[in-house]
Amino acid sequence: MSALNKVGEYTLLMQKVLTRPDRFRETCKQIVREMNNLGVSSIIIVLIISFFIGAVITIQIRLRVDNPMLPKYTTGLVTRDILLLEFSSTIMCLLLAGKVGSNIASEIGTMRITEQIDALDIMGVNSANFLILPKIVGLVLFSPILVIFSMIIGIVGGYMVSIFTDLITTDNYLYGLQTFFVPFYIKYSIIKTLVYSFLIASIAGYYGYYVKGGSLEVGKASTDSVVMSSITILIADLVLTQLLLT
Repeated sequence: MSALNKVGEYTLLMQKVLTRPDRFRETCKQIVREMNNLGVSSIIIVLIISFFIGAVITIQIRLRVDNPMLPKYTTGLVTRDILLLEFSSTIMCLLLAGKVGSNIASEIGTMRITEQIDALDIMGVNSANFLILPKIVGLVLFSPILVIFSMIIGIVGGYMVSIFTDLITTDNYLYGLQTFFVPFYIKYSIIKTLVYSFLIASIAGYYGYYVKGGSLEVGKASTDSVVMSSITILIADLVLTQLLLT
């Protein structure tokens, strides 16, 4: 299938997904379950990765910008901006595309090959809306919490470097965090995360929904969803950066 055909098929699927649910109360319950399955279950990995990346960024910047012409608070300032502008949104969502996206594609793909989706269609249920919409809404609603946790823990990771090493003093690090702070960067990061979350869940749902064959095809659909989600996230990052920061 050509790329153009896939785009058209994806668009038609989203038209079916993004409609008012036939069973609103059941959909709301499912959204809460998906927030737990997709969002809450990702908190630990987000915290661990953010902490160590924050620490590594701080060390790398301190070692690379050791220049008497630069103020000592530069390390804290640059660490903060890297975490807020790119890591806690774009890089973290690329990692979530592997964890969450593959999970969604595998779950829906398994339902397709075991004919559970066909059974829903026979009963007159909008299967695309019933299965995919709660995952999209659940991930989009919970993603801002993940990105805020990532920002905080990444900054804490850098702070631990200032405490347990002599690369930078705690006062300089904290001063750098506060210097030239732009509050819009937080909003910018959250906006990007909302877009990325929609892309991850919808693309994974698309690949899972249209699986044909057996278990091997489910695995391939899971892999394809991760690859395509990552590509679209990077494209969206370029577009959103151009629109929001220029």
